[in-house]
Amino acid sequence: MKITNTYLDYAATTPVDHRVLKAMIPYFTEKFGNSVSLHNFGEETKKALEKTRLTIAKTLNAKNQNEIIFTSSATESNNLALKGIAFANQNKGKHIIISSIEHDCVLNSAKWLEKRGFKITKIKVDKYGVINPKNVEKAIRKDTILVSIIHGSNEIGTIEPIEQIGKICQKKGVYFHTDVSQSFGKIPLDVQKMKVDLLTASSHKIYGPKGAALLYVKSGTKIEPLIHGGEHEFGLRSSTVNVPAIVGFGKAVEICEKEMKKEMKRQIKLRDKLIHEILKKIPDSHLNGHPIKRLPNNANFWFSYVEGESIVMDLNSYGIATSTGSACSSEKLEPSHILLACGLRPEQAHGSLRLTIGRWTKEQNINYLLKILPKTIKRLRKISPYVQ
Repeated sequence: MKITNTYLDYAATTPVDHRVLKAMIPYFTEKFGNSVSLHNFGEETKKALEKTRLTIAKTLNAKNQNEIIFTSSATESNNLALKGIAFANQNKGKHIIISSIEHDCVLNSAKWLEKRGFKITKIKVDKYGVINPKNVEKAIRKDTILVSIIHGSNEIGTIEPIEQIGKICQKKGVYFHTDVSQSFGKIPLDVQKMKVDLLTASSHKIYGPKGAALLYVKSGTKIEPLIHGGEHEFGLRSSTVNVPAIVGFGKAVEICEKEMKKEMKRQIKLRDKLIHEILKKIPDSHLNGHPIKRLPNNANFWFSYVEGESIVMDLNSYGIATSTGSACSSEKLEPSHILLACGLRPEQAHGSLRLTIGRWTKEQNINYLLKILPKTIKRLRKISPYVQ
């Protein structure tokens, strides 16, 4: 089998779909007006902006399209959710609940708030990375103002029981936020069923451009903006709107909605083949995350006696792109906080490999990886100081 380019890091980012790019191009040169301008150029881009807002609102089953706030990234959306709710509701309380497996932008936002007098509780997970809703209920206090729990883990793929947690938060009168950046566009989502007040999603995870994301903010939610200026996005996110990127985001959502059912089935088949064959072919290999309740495109493993960075580098020499965890943390030398939270020892967590498939992953790419990976692990174990 020839060396080929095999991209298995779709959780980090995705290529822009050619249909998305085609929809965006006119808004760079022909339809370039500022969406808040009163002339025809501005009106034209405003219509495109509101069309995307409506498309996404319908996809999420939001009651009002004005509940969709456009931002530049999921990181910004998560920062706005945590800090915006904290500052707007600190007279009620200063207690926030997150999970121990949140994305770094949520963890670091919580740490930042903690330095400013807010109290943070981290909910533990089981060995599969699953949160017990009862533990969330027990952690809620009189001064709790927000619960923020990731929907589908960016690293291990585990899907959390968001609907159950949402019901608890609603019953307790506590705002509930979830980050669906990894699950949006891959599986059906409904903000009404999930009982969420805030929700984060991103364009570049679903074959749209970088530089566009959203924060769903349920009507009536008390939240402070982080960026002040010209009162764009209903006063919650000032800055001239990135219309081409948002138009691309909307087109990406349309395509995902249309192709979701078929693509879910296809990706699950490829994912399950990866999991089955790797566990079968490679001794001392272990699956991270829940075996069933996981994202359609995620397969995450740890391998005894080897380091994840070495695996990634070796596979890269064969034209195979993978990662050791979330892309935002890939330059860190520390073991994954998510894997440690699931009970792995540091040396075990260091041996992790994340494989994420996408729209253009074919079975031949999976077969190629399955041919190369066992050889890579065997070779690295021969030179590993950890092998007994």
